[in-house]
Amino acid sequence: MLSKTIVKYIQSLAHKKARDEHGVFIAEGPKVVSDFLHTNIFSPKLICGLESWMVENLILLKNFSEENKYVINESELERISQLQTPNKVLAVFHKKENKLADLKNNFSLMLDDIQDPGNLGTIIRTADWFGVKNIICSNKCADCYNSKVVQASMGSLARVNIIYTELEEFINKNKDMDIYAATLAGKNISIFNKLKEGIILIGNESKGVKENLLGLATQQITIPKQGEAESLNAAVACGIILSHVK
Repeated sequence: MLSKTIVKYIQSLAHKKARDEHGVFIAEGPKVVSDFLHTNIFSPKLICGLESWMVENLILLKNFSEENKYVINESELERISQLQTPNKVLAVFHKKENKLADLKNNFSLMLDDIQDPGNLGTIIRTADWFGVKNIICSNKCADCYNSKVVQASMGSLARVNIIYTELEEFINKNKDMDIYAATLAGKNISIFNKLKEGIILIGNESKGVKENLLGLATQQITIPKQGEAESLNAAVACGIILSHVK
């Protein structure tokens, strides 16, 4: 049974301020929690699971401290869960230290104020699918440890390096890297399918890429439109572009 102190602590992690203060985040559901436990990249702080899940995962949990494992019932899971439909297990993990892998000989993503957690989570998962190791986020992007991002990324959060920084400053410090900004008025993406490295810049869901960043881009690229939609979802656009250049 969970104490009131533990319940309040877990509930507080819905807020970025608390996650940053404690250096932890929440992961929920058998798939995400199991993926993180298998990778050993995020070390678990506490695990709260239904008895059935705990029994099924005895081997996975054998090296984890008993005092930080809590067998709970469905009512308790509902109290601490941030999901509309709680799913068997909730774990609190320590954040990892994010450092960018070598920018050379690969593609990285740069995100200019992507604010929807679902979009960010999908972009992280898409990056992982295409072997992209780095995502450079503006300081106004959604928090990658937001519970909706964690769920949408489906374990890929452990395999992709994510940093938050001032984008203009980052570009100026990495002038040897080509920046390909996704816009509605760029060159057809199909002519860029033999590139080996660079940074793909994806703009805000409604405003696109900021003018100051467009001025620093090597090239503007676009996905040709055939229908009448005004624009593409940022995460969908990211996937289409990666499928061409990767």
